Amino acid sequence: MDFIYSIIPPSILCQIFVGLSRTVILFIVSSGMSLILGVLRIPNVFHGSLYMIGAFLAYTITTVCAGSPFGFWLALIISPLVVALIGLAIERGLFQYLYESEHLMLILFTFAFSLVLGDIVKFIWGADYKSVPVPLIFQGFVSLFGGLPFPVYNLFLLAVGPIVAFFLWFLVNKTKIGKIAKAAAVDREMVGAVGINVSWVFAIVFVIGCLLAGLGGALMAPTISVTLGMDHTIIIEAFLIVIIGGLGNMWGALLGALIFGLTQSLGILLWPQFGIIFPYLAVVVVLLIRPTGILKSTW
Repeated sequence: MDFIYSIIPPSILCQIFVGLSRTVILFIVSSGMSLILGVLRIPNVFHGSLYMIGAFLAYTITTVCAGSPFGFWLALIISPLVVALIGLAIERGLFQYLYESEHLMLILFTFAFSLVLGDIVKFIWGADYKSVPVPLIFQGFVSLFGGLPFPVYNLFLLAVGPIVAFFLWFLVNKTKIGKIAKAAAVDREMVGAVGINVSWVFAIVFVIGCLLAGLGGALMAPTISVTLGMDHTIIIEAFLIVIIGGLGNMWGALLGALIFGLTQSLGILLWPQFGIIFPYLAVVVVLLIRPTGILKSTW
């Protein structure tokens, strides 16, 4: 361990772990967007609004269940499911009629929906800042790398990341719906020609993507102030991650989230005044080297 410390100072190692915990949220949200983009060919601009709704729902559930040790866990279950139901209603009510539309129209449509959802959130929860308490089991710090404090909740996030990644791998590669979705992403007409209801395949994929957005919001809620506008930041970051990872490639989203999260975290440590610039510089460098993204695009 002393040899590692001689190469990488403990403060930087700790900051890398902070960046990895942030990467988990970015990956969860971006993978949902990438899944929808890869299969449905929809650049879902209101994906960030679903993330915001997930955070506000987590606030409501933990507030109602204040004092209960199960409030946070209920929020992690109920919030994504409610967001998924919202996504299903939107997809069945509107999106299924727009799959053949031009991408510009889809972008404008989803942008308009993000404004609508933002107003709905403001009407229900108001414009005040909300806070979600860290669950009692995850409060406090642990000592890492020579005694540096590291939040227990961030360790929990680091454990959640691989679980979500395994779930997505299993879903895409080992389940029937995942294999059909992969086939539909390549040739949806051929999938429909063999008697498969492509419309409902798209609906299921869209719902899973929305569920991931809601899960990301619920997980992030205890670490930030839950407020209007939090959707804007995450949607910009998610789009950039999807672009540098490769359009529609979920594992590209993982690599993109790692790059974005780690450069942001280390940038804040090395140059706090301009730390926010570092991930965007990393995006520029990646696109200069690989204009089509790190991994193969599904487009």
